[in-house]
Amino acid sequence: MSELRQNPATKKWVIISKERAKRPYEYTNKKKNLLDELPPYSETCPFCPGNEDKLPEEGIIYERKKSDNEWTVRVVPNKFPALTRCGNVEREEIDNLFLLMAGVGCHEVIIENPIHNTTIGLLPKEDVAEIIYTYRERFLSLSKDKRFKTVIIFKNHGEGAGTSLEHPHSQLIATPIVPQHIRHRIHEAVGYYDDWGKCVYCSSIETELKQKERIVSETEHFTAFVPFAAALPFETTIIPKRHAATFGEINDSEISDLSKILSNVLRTLYRKLNNPDYNYIIHTAPFSDKGEDYYHWHIEILPRLTKLAGFEMGSGIYINTSIPEECASFLQK
Repeated sequence: MSELRQNPATKKWVIISKERAKRPYEYTNKKKNLLDELPPYSETCPFCPGNEDKLPEEGIIYERKKSDNEWTVRVVPNKFPALTRCGNVEREEIDNLFLLMAGVGCHEVIIENPIHNTTIGLLPKEDVAEIIYTYRERFLSLSKDKRFKTVIIFKNHGEGAGTSLEHPHSQLIATPIVPQHIRHRIHEAVGYYDDWGKCVYCSSIETELKQKERIVSETEHFTAFVPFAAALPFETTIIPKRHAATFGEINDSEISDLSKILSNVLRTLYRKLNNPDYNYIIHTAPFSDKGEDYYHWHIEILPRLTKLAGFEMGSGIYINTSIPEECASFLQK
């Protein structure tokens, strides 16, 4: 019989459709692994070393290097930005109904590695740590601009996840408003804290480690698990054990540890599901909520193994045709 499960942090319900559930191995990507066909360097790729003339005019914003001639991670402006740095954040009211403001913000691309035909799941943890250091540095740098309220850091891997360039990269967008999606998460977290006097995400970590049914991986500083109310097959949350509201509060020891668990989880997905398309998002409180007790930053990994249909779009309730406990067990092995 199917189950309705609720996410305690967002209060969103999902349907775990046990009658329609597939075995975990049935989600393995049947398509050819396109990464096997890519060269390590592409002369047409703007992100490959030596092709800097193909980058946007602003050039390289930030760079981490192994030596004077060898970079590990680069940050460049998005060629087609959703938001740009020019302008102010004053709002215009139209007919006492509509609000309008300039598209002020920042949209950057993090080039994760010089090699064209690789991905985070195949990189050594030292290279993954370089990516996470870059995330933190850009987060902290953009937090100094008083026009910006928050930064969303995300990765689209594969065509089904929305990527348009093959070279391994992720993105960040700084916004002058706090999106309603984030406001909702904050609202629910505040409500839980007011009721129970503790963070809902800390409670989730404690319960997951106690039950041990959905744990995928654990390190000194982080826990990775398939959520009790996972909306998608193999959805995975990576969360720090130390409470911190914003991603910018991560310390060096935690970056080293996060590089280990993130690369392990993505490598397992790569090998067991044959390089599936996925998105990951770093969920963080807005800059102004730094140090608060009610929110807890975390990473959400969302494999794109199924498609949304009318019911999901009409109701907001996802139908998950996998069983979270089985997915976690499959990834553990």
